[in-house]
This record gives sequence, structure tokens and C-alpha cells, in this order.
Amino acid sequence: MKQQVFYGKGMPLVKKENPELYDAIVALNDAVFNGKVLDYKTQKLIAIAITAASGDKRGTFKQIYSGMNHLAITHDEVMDALNMVLLTSGMPPFIKAVRILEKVEKEIEADKKQCKS
Repeated sequence: MKQQVFYGKGMPLVKKENPELYDAIVALNDAVFNGKVLDYKTQKLIAIAITAASGDKRGTFKQIYSGMNHLAITHDEVMDALNMVLLTSGMPPFIKAVRILEKVEKEIEADKKQCKS
């Protein structure tokens, strides 16, 4: 959610209908992603693991995609984060997230090929 990039589909509606609440959410986002000790990349890896552990397919895809596409997070770094999911949340969310990682990598590769054309 850094730089006002929100993954919830309802955020544009919140921004339109309740700008004060939207501004409060942006302020909370800025407070959370402040980088006092952990850099944004590390915070993103934590967000990937938490989202994957929750079993949220759409959120996990978007977290992994943005991390890999915008922060140059590697496959191995995502897998390290997902290993924590296996340990703390079990096999089903772990396997689901690994398959999502594969989909993300295919989509990023397709995006790169499309940009070259």
C-alpha cells in the first residue's frame, strides 16, 4: 500500500465517498511503512507472508506481483517468506501461495515480452 497503492477494490469508492476516512487510511499506511528499522522490501516480504497465510488468493497475487515487479524481490526471497507460512499456517496456504508465485512469474514474463513487442 505504499505510495497510496491499495489492493482493496473498495478503496476508490472510499476515496470518493469519504475522503476524510481515505486520508486517515493513507496516514495509517504512511505510519506503518515508515522504514524506521525495516526497509520497505522487508516489510513487503512480511506482507506477502501474512497475506499468503490468510489464504487470500487475490491479495497474495497482488502482494507478490508488486514486490517482484516494483521492488525486485526475487523468487528465492518470496520462497523464504512462504516457508514461514508453511511453518505457521500449514501446508494448504503454503501450496496455494507457491502456485500463485508461479502464476505471478509467468505473468511478469508475459508482461516483459509484451513490452518488447
